[in-house]
Amino acid sequence: MQQQEPGGLKQAVKAFSILGGVGIYLVVFVGICGYIGSLLGDYFQLGKAGIIGGIVIGFPGAFYTLYRQLKHNELI
Repeated sequence: MQQQEPGGLKQAVKAFSILGGVGIYLVVFVGICGYIGSLLGDYFQLGKAGIIGGIVIGFPGAFYTLYRQLKHNELI
């Protein structure tokens, strides 16, 4: 068997926490955009198009802000 580095577990936990935070951020950001789209859909009587529009705008917005945040912290 091969011995593992003592810092390997620490790096794995750090990577898991970063990826977990990214996933939670994506869900929350897209959820908020979907909710705002729902409110706008109700106001302008668009029906489900407001929710879909909010989600369609939310995904690229979430990825862009995540990219900027991770790039600023030099994680990517």
